Amino acid sequence: MRILCLDIPAAGATPQAYAPHLTAEVLHAWDLYKSGVIRDIYFRQDRPGVAMFLECDSVEDASAAVADFPLAKAGLLTFECIPLGSFAGWESLFSPDYKNLA
Repeated sequence: MRILCLDIPAAGATPQAYAPHLTAEVLHAWDLYKSGVIRDIYFRQDRPGVAMFLECDSVEDASAAVADFPLAKAGLLTFECIPLGSFAGWESLFSPDYKNLA
């Protein structure tokens, strides 16, 4: 299952509080990437942070994986884990109603 995970900084978390954990944070992300759990990871453009696509059997498995990040263990952030499914809207392009609009 593909799961979008968005980080949520803790209230009052600062770059200075993050700093001691950043090397371990990146190493943990690398381990998850090598194991196939992290499929894609991006820096957010709306604010500091990351957006990740994970491949897990369940939202609970994804939540457990991101809870192991050092920043999460330190209480500096949490993650919102959103399950995604395949887009099924393509078939509407082949419906009689769509053909009448084209």
